Amino acid sequence: MIVWLNGTHGAGKTTTGALVQRLLPDSRVFDAEKVGETLMDITPALPAPGTDNFQDWPPWRPLVVETARRVLDYAGGTLVMPMTVLVEDYWREIADGLAAHRIPVRHFVLHADQDTLRERIAGDTVVGPDSPFRLRYLEPYAEAARTWLHAEAEVVDTTRLTPGQAALRIAEAVKG
Repeated sequence: MIVWLNGTHGAGKTTTGALVQRLLPDSRVFDAEKVGETLMDITPALPAPGTDNFQDWPPWRPLVVETARRVLDYAGGTLVMPMTVLVEDYWREIADGLAAHRIPVRHFVLHADQDTLRERIAGDTVVGPDSPFRLRYLEPYAEAARTWLHAEAEVVDTTRLTPGQAALRIAEAVKG
């Protein structure tokens, strides 16, 4: 099974994902961003998709599916995948690919209001405060949430939750 943690930057996916992994027996964290980083490291560079987002490269989505499938075939258990996917067609491609391999997915969106997200991004000690990259995704997240994302997933509002509380809710939902 895959527990996919979606949502924009600052919602708490990475922190919550690590905590969910500790609460689910026989689980591992798989960061699909590493697949994108691998594609970005190819030299000479792959043809530019027109943006700086590796998710726009056609190989990224099937490689995420194939990597998750291979890891599950090898190790079994559950993969906890903290990864923002805000383009509906990209999500459908990934979800359909996983379904074709009969891999069940529990899709959660970690949500927080815009003010909370801006505060978290401003105080980020990992990427740095006020990351232009992270701020750039606030509006696309809001649009995805309005149009399709919240209807496709179980929404966990992290505005007033600690990462531990959010992780417990997710783990309980998965186990229950």
